[in-house]
Amino acid sequence: MSEKTLLTSVHGRTLYPGDPGFEEACSGWLLTVEHRPAVIVVAADAADVVTAVRFAARTGRPIAVQSTGHGKSVPADGAVFIATNELRELRVDAAARTARIGAGLRWGEVLAGTAEHGLVPLCGSSGEVGVMGFLTGGGLPLAARTYGFAADHVRSLDLVTADGRLRTVSPAQEPDLFWAVRGGKSNFGVVVAAEIELLPLRTIYGGTLTYGAEDPARAAHVLRSYLAWTKDQPDEMSSSVTLMRLPDVPQLPEEFRGRSLMQIRVVLMGDDASAVEPLRALEPERDTCAAMPYTEITGIYQDPKNPVSAHLRSALLHELDDEAVAELVSLIDPSAPGGSSPGIELRQLGGALNRAPRRPHAVSTQGAAFHLWLRVPAPPGQAVAARETADEVLERLRPWDTGAMLPGFLFDPDAAPDRVRRAYTEADHRRLAALKAVHDPDDLFRINHHIPPLGDDEAAK
Repeated sequence: MSEKTLLTSVHGRTLYPGDPGFEEACSGWLLTVEHRPAVIVVAADAADVVTAVRFAARTGRPIAVQSTGHGKSVPADGAVFIATNELRELRVDAAARTARIGAGLRWGEVLAGTAEHGLVPLCGSSGEVGVMGFLTGGGLPLAARTYGFAADHVRSLDLVTADGRLRTVSPAQEPDLFWAVRGGKSNFGVVVAAEIELLPLRTIYGGTLTYGAEDPARAAHVLRSYLAWTKDQPDEMSSSVTLMRLPDVPQLPEEFRGRSLMQIRVVLMGDDASAVEPLRALEPERDTCAAMPYTEITGIYQDPKNPVSAHLRSALLHELDDEAVAELVSLIDPSAPGGSSPGIELRQLGGALNRAPRRPHAVSTQGAAFHLWLRVPAPPGQAVAARETADEVLERLRPWDTGAMLPGFLFDPDAAPDRVRRAYTEADHRRLAALKAVHDPDDLFRINHHIPPLGDDEAAK
């Protein structure tokens, strides 16, 4: 198939470098990774995805897939770039409590479309994040301790594999692929649609408690108290704490400029607000915790809606002791040298995340107590400094690092194959690599957090 044939057979748009709209089509939310593909296919339907995959296979080019660009990790240089953002199907079956979702939809759109039926999906902290990238990374929802990974609640996926076939994978149809794609990200094909379960929820209790952290002793007290509080919480309570040392810049609200802060966020699947009282006893400066419509759940985290330039890293941690508290608080001490620190989020795991899913998948916390999520601002010219800052934080927290990671949080250096192994158990990674050898032996899908096909020498071991 020639490029001219591709151009005339695609129902959507085919863009080449220099074409109007080319740069916009391959940009996305995370600006620190820049794509320079050979061609972009803005798919109008699943048939366009099939055409693009077959073209890539015939020309030997790698394939990159993107909807919103929140999960960018590897530059798509020279690739066939498939933009799925115009695959916008949303069908709700209220009786079955399910939704069929096209690959171009974001969680905010799904929340709005399902809530009118009194049903909602398990989503993350941002309504701007694309559904498919979230689900294929396993999906750590805000109510994770209550309901587990979002991947647990996927019923089927429509997937275009490297051989150019459109398949529906589910527990009954090609269960090995169904297992692999939920956690294996885009290593096994392009997901064009998913059917997920919905929850009959209308309201939750949640919000943010904000504490001044300029005084290291007070900051340590708040953090220790939060960690002690988490040990007594039921599975219905999911929470996180974020530590920040903010710059004095006009882009921030005046009350936050140049300050060190801690924010505890809670999401309670119930209405017993008394569970939050120990946190209120710590005298937050601001407390937004209240009953709210589930449709407002993504507002709790106030994630940025516009594109950002940031260096993102993550880790899975053991339980945190007093030494860990001292180390974390030192990172936001305003008297310490240096400028603003990264946003350091610790999200409590456990609960349903530790239970075996009804539909097995390739995602696991591997027994960790907390998920660590770092976001370091990386404006132009400061990418190296941002990376060094993140490396320093991870090194200082190494005594509590389990060595494992979650596949939905692999960026920049963590997308290299030797680092990707950390996101899976040894048995699961070997199974993923073996399935990759079956379904993508030429490794077309490698512009991602890469799982190379299992080689013959490895398979013989």
